[in-house]
Amino acid sequence: MIPLVYHPSYSKLALPAHHRFPTTKYARLQQYLLDNQLAMPEQFFAPSPMTAEDIIQVHQREYVEQFIAGTLPAPALRRIGFPWSEALVERTLHSLSGTSLTANKALSHGIALHLTGGYHHAHYDFGSGYCIFNDLILAAKRIIDEHQLHRVLIFDCDVHQGDGSATMSHQHQGIISCSIHCKQNFPSRKQESHHDIELAKGTDDKQYLETVEQSLDLLIRMYQPDLILYDAGVDIHQDDDLGHLLVSQNGIYQRDLAVVGMAKSANVPVAAVIGGGYSRDELQLSQRHSQLFIAANQLWHQTQ
Repeated sequence: MIPLVYHPSYSKLALPAHHRFPTTKYARLQQYLLDNQLAMPEQFFAPSPMTAEDIIQVHQREYVEQFIAGTLPAPALRRIGFPWSEALVERTLHSLSGTSLTANKALSHGIALHLTGGYHHAHYDFGSGYCIFNDLILAAKRIIDEHQLHRVLIFDCDVHQGDGSATMSHQHQGIISCSIHCKQNFPSRKQESHHDIELAKGTDDKQYLETVEQSLDLLIRMYQPDLILYDAGVDIHQDDDLGHLLVSQNGIYQRDLAVVGMAKSANVPVAAVIGGGYSRDELQLSQRHSQLFIAANQLWHQTQ
């Protein structure tokens, strides 16, 4: 069975009623997977919280300590987009550890999926866009060090550019960053990934899928990574509250099927995080995120 990583703290974050971040989507997604027999309870693994010393391996010590202690200046919290709370700290430490656990499970199982993650707007010494610390960079750095890997590819298909991953990937040997994103979207000031593919507003299924498949094929051949960290954001959907593309739900499924399938064909383990997805309709949001799990299950059953 495919390992799935989840912790209840992911959705235990009280936010103002008007807040745009869909904090309940993680618990809703887990229940949706169970209710629709897309997952079994025994597939789930719960991460332990990550320590400050672990996070300091890729982030500035002062920033890490201020966040955990609740002493970050107000402008820094506004840039992140969350009010500080102990629940936010708990959620953050578990979600960071969860992506690292997912990466380790992928190495031993060929694939693993995380029911959160993709905090790609977090930079070395500040957070941004609902991202406090960069779980993708942290997971890549830890797994390279622990398993003496040669290269880890961050393949980011969230609709927003992974600007934090872009800047931080250049600071650590062996981490390759690729972002496929909407040009006319957050952040307004893009950073330089190893590979950036910008899409215009209104990009549809056909153009989007061609771009993803051609890009990943090139990257696998070019870098021969030991692991792919895949950010399967669904904010590319045509009805997403914060996206500007015209990708359908079937387009999301076809993308996830292609990415997981190409990694499998190349014998490269893939650790996926669900990334961004914004909608007031929680059922539709769960359905969009579930496409990753449907695609992974289909490819898994083909080999049984």
